Amino acid sequence: MKKLGVIGAGESGIGSTILAKEKGWDVFVSDFGKISCEVKDQLVALEVRFEEEGHSLDILAACDVVVKSPGVPDTAAIIRDLLDQGVSVISEIEFAFDFLPEGAKVVGITGSNGKTTTTNLVHHLLAQSDKTVVKGGNLGKSFARLICEGYADIYVVELSSFQLDGIVSFRPDVAVILNITPDHLDRYSYDFELYADSKLRITQNLNHSDLLIANESSEATRIRIGDSAREFEIKWINNNRLQLQNYAHDNPYLRGEHNNFNATVAIEIARRFGIAESMIAQGLKTFVNDDHRMQSVAVYNDIEWINDSKATNVDSCFYALSSIDKPIIWILGGVDKGNNYDVVKDLVDARVKLIVALGLDNSKVIQTFEQMKEVYSVRSMAEAVRVSKEKAEKGDVVLLSPACASFDLFNNYKDRGNQFIQQVKNQHALAS
Repeated sequence: MKKLGVIGAGESGIGSTILAKEKGWDVFVSDFGKISCEVKDQLVALEVRFEEEGHSLDILAACDVVVKSPGVPDTAAIIRDLLDQGVSVISEIEFAFDFLPEGAKVVGITGSNGKTTTTNLVHHLLAQSDKTVVKGGNLGKSFARLICEGYADIYVVELSSFQLDGIVSFRPDVAVILNITPDHLDRYSYDFELYADSKLRITQNLNHSDLLIANESSEATRIRIGDSAREFEIKWINNNRLQLQNYAHDNPYLRGEHNNFNATVAIEIARRFGIAESMIAQGLKTFVNDDHRMQSVAVYNDIEWINDSKATNVDSCFYALSSIDKPIIWILGGVDKGNNYDVVKDLVDARVKLIVALGLDNSKVIQTFEQMKEVYSVRSMAEAVRVSKEKAEKGDVVLLSPACASFDLFNNYKDRGNQFIQQVKNQHALAS
């Protein structure tokens, strides 16, 4: 019986555990933190051994392969120790790929920004066919869990750089690199080149039958793909030469030039799989994106409140700010990931009327923008909404687009966005 070690009891770890048990493997789950009661119950029901608040190197080193959670860096002591002992340490998507059903296709989508919107839109367009299409990976269900749930014709998988770091043979039939801009640099020794190389790992196993769709406007992508000999087909899309006039959709979930680009990518993939033009056009009109992505949550007194909590890097905020042509009150801040705000300064100068810095440490935001705009420093979402409400005037947009991670004040970006929505509703209800 093969043995699988799983480091991390999150969605990817549990998905790998379920898949491995289904295939007859012996599984051991190890988490450096505490495991939730719900997950413990799942593991007990699966008859899986587990540990929490530490790792047993001897047990993990005796496994045939170890799957590590995306949140566990290669620099973690347990990972270094396992690699030193010659243990194969891979990502969940690599493990799941070995069990991909015969004949099934994989669409892999990576990039610093736009991954989830594009993944959701591709799934939406492809699902209009007679094929079985599922989505997951870095959003929703893990790739491994999707494999467990039965055959699908097409797996649309969102891929983070952390997941791609742990691949060996994973190969999508259609690979997408939306863009590569600075993000998660704290994970990559603040070296953008390391981060960019990680994104390009999506291409490492592509062959002559595969397609890469890439952003011609992304210098980091162009440099790495280059003109060198390659087996796979490549389709370059230029963000400055988009042709969507045949797909007039007026969909609020796809506003902004960045979403025009995301839609163009999705259209190319839909065509690749034979979706009719009329179905593509209809799909663009009916698409509804996930929450926390340029989500218009309320309009009070002609002031729009937009929840873009998923915008956890500066480039994402650039797209958000550039898609709004009204005066903006910008709420940003949180755990800095090596942000360089220079790329948004012109937009801030032209479109932002004031800034609300939300976080335990707002010094970088304040130092960057205090000479340009009025900046208010706050330490709770209630205070951020209160200040924004007091300062907003008719015709303004209040935009939560943090450019930072959420873990100083919130559980995650969803918690941050949900608190924003609730505070907007509560504070306007009290005023009415």
